[in-house]
Amino acid sequence: MTSPDRTDPAAAEPLSRRTMMLYALPHLTDAVMTLPMALFIPAFYAGEMGLPLAGVGAMISVSRIFDVLTDPVIGTISDRWHSRWGRRKPWLAVGTPVIMIATWMLFVPLQNASLLYLMVWASLLSIGYSIFDLPYKAWGAELSTGYRERSRIAAWREGFGATGQCLFLAVLAAMGLAGHQGGSGEMRAIALMVILSLPPLVAVTLWRVPEPPSEKLTGEILIGWPALLSVCKNRAFLRTAIAIVLFGAGLMIQASLHKLVLKHVIGRPELFAPLILGETVASLAAMPLWLRLSDRIGKHRAVTLAALWVGLWSLPFPWVGAGDIAFYGTLIMLRGSSFAAIFFLSNSIAADVIDQDTLDTGKQRTGLFFALWGMAIKLAVALGVMMGTGFPALFGFTPNAASHSPASISALMHIYGWLPALIMLLAFPLLWNFPIDEVRHRELRAQIEARRNS
Repeated sequence: MTSPDRTDPAAAEPLSRRTMMLYALPHLTDAVMTLPMALFIPAFYAGEMGLPLAGVGAMISVSRIFDVLTDPVIGTISDRWHSRWGRRKPWLAVGTPVIMIATWMLFVPLQNASLLYLMVWASLLSIGYSIFDLPYKAWGAELSTGYRERSRIAAWREGFGATGQCLFLAVLAAMGLAGHQGGSGEMRAIALMVILSLPPLVAVTLWRVPEPPSEKLTGEILIGWPALLSVCKNRAFLRTAIAIVLFGAGLMIQASLHKLVLKHVIGRPELFAPLILGETVASLAAMPLWLRLSDRIGKHRAVTLAALWVGLWSLPFPWVGAGDIAFYGTLIMLRGSSFAAIFFLSNSIAADVIDQDTLDTGKQRTGLFFALWGMAIKLAVALGVMMGTGFPALFGFTPNAASHSPASISALMHIYGWLPALIMLLAFPLLWNFPIDEVRHRELRAQIEARRNS
């Protein structure tokens, strides 16, 4: 990752690289949880546990939709929380054990686990993740006021997340090479990695990283319904939220189907972990390039190009057939080289949008906004998993079938490749001419400082 931009005019006190790294530490494990829910859970519960694929997708979707009720509450309370340890840190301490318990129950299930069992523990894991992740992302957005430095904070976090995913996938790949293949062994290994690594990483971050005080402005401050209505009037927020749903849904369609494509189309399911590892390494390696591009053309246009890059290299998927592992692997790594950029640039844009709200309402509502974005992401996961599991089933594809018709395989691969590309394209007009660029953000920060000092 590149060093902090000391010339960033909006960053009054640039953060040290050490502070950014310490803040990013929990994401080594935190980010691992984003992979299994799409890459492992659907295939494991529909395959090894014998549950219907469409039902598994529906239960995972329900677990995400349930967060519509909980996320705004968590975000709002964390904004208003006052303690000797800060507003955000206590939530990480509480969310950690919830994640640990729910992870074990979901990834090491009872032998007779039902769809209801899946829904309950997936919902609890989702709630625990919200308790942890929403205040964590809000904390990162508040660490700096600089337009470019915010991208670097988010890039360190997503870089650590990609590194954690690489280590996690390397362990699974090593297990496969050692002959320990099978869903239950992989799932137990995932659970153990999360449970053993998350507590010490969180403890170091809580101990060593400062939490800045909330920004409080003078002048008119909106509260109650006017404050809530101001969210709906924030055009930049609405455009960002819709784009996040589109990006996430497209990525989740493919994530839900990776294992099934490798097993039933290409015929090499043992290469799943190495392929996803290669994709993650490509994403990590390309991060500095996307960061430099965002400095040159703006983070809103850079993230748009990153999403279109995924769509471009998804278009050839319907031409992948049995044994085409080299062709398929090349496409996977090319499309994956922009994944981390989509995540860290989207989070950086979100922090800038919150500055507009701070100026409009007179209050810093970072937790609420990241809760709303969290809801958008979970809605995207729900839609993506539902489409990724439901549409193939609609066209006659069932994972447990002894054989598959050419028509069902063709439908699977078109859903896998072309549908995400179309969804990514829909986000183009929302972000390409985004209303908050670096110049506009500098004006926002100047107006906020003027109101604070008046």
